[in-house]
Amino acid sequence: MLRLSDYLKQNFGEKIYRLALSSGCSCPNRDGTIGYGGCTFCSEGGSGDFAGAGDVTDQIEAAKRLIAGKTNAKRFIAYFQSFTNTYGDPERLEKLYTDVIKRDDIAVLSIGTRPDCLPKEVLDMLTRLRAVKPVWVELGLQTIHERTAEAVRRGYSLPVFEEAYKELKARGIEVIVHVIMNLPGETKEEMLKTIRYLAELTPPLDGIKIQMLQVLRGTDLGREYERHPFSLMNLEEYADLIAKCVEILPDSTVLHRMTGDGPRNLLIAPLWSLDKKRVLNTLNRRISETEKCL
Repeated sequence: MLRLSDYLKQNFGEKIYRLALSSGCSCPNRDGTIGYGGCTFCSEGGSGDFAGAGDVTDQIEAAKRLIAGKTNAKRFIAYFQSFTNTYGDPERLEKLYTDVIKRDDIAVLSIGTRPDCLPKEVLDMLTRLRAVKPVWVELGLQTIHERTAEAVRRGYSLPVFEEAYKELKARGIEVIVHVIMNLPGETKEEMLKTIRYLAELTPPLDGIKIQMLQVLRGTDLGREYERHPFSLMNLEEYADLIAKCVEILPDSTVLHRMTGDGPRNLLIAPLWSLDKKRVLNTLNRRISETEKCL
């Protein structure tokens, strides 16, 4: 399976870093259009706790300064991460994204959104942007199981995802899907069933982001966990699961993420996820051991 770093080197000939940005959008699952409060696991930052705020040019320059000490990269992925970045006035969004994608230092425009926030005018906008440079659309699926989706207040059904995926792929737009492991009540086999579903999508899935559930302070899930703690995988169990996911997914699907960064000041559990170096070393070792056995 192709890792993101290898994919970027193959397609762009150099190392490219992601800049976490904010478009200023809200979310229909927070403003009452669909619901209030968002998904139960979502923080006040809308899953973009490391993204900037304010004028997008200032955000980009600030994000570049933040990583300047660890990279000499000259081009970047503009990653609009917080909340739902296709939810709002299409004219405002097109101007915002056009200004960003035309910058010489931006190689890719990556937009995080919900499958239920892709009307035709937004799809047309994404198609126009794609004519300038590569555009990635990141869809927060998390799980294929409707029972779990209802429990975490995702706010849309699986057929909505399927329609959005079909429309994006028909327009030649790369799609990356987000999946969360260890959502309350799901068995490991149910988690793997989500991965198998994604592995069998037609056209094939371009990329995937997998992460362990992070229980954050200030979320509905965090409050529930503190009242009634539920079982979470330890690092070794999670590494075994990720290795199985990699086995299932086709070689053409790029692995964009296999763990996540929870804000240290908000994370309740699992605390082992804070030691990112140890987590990545464990995951890479387990995947390598699995590949040798194939």
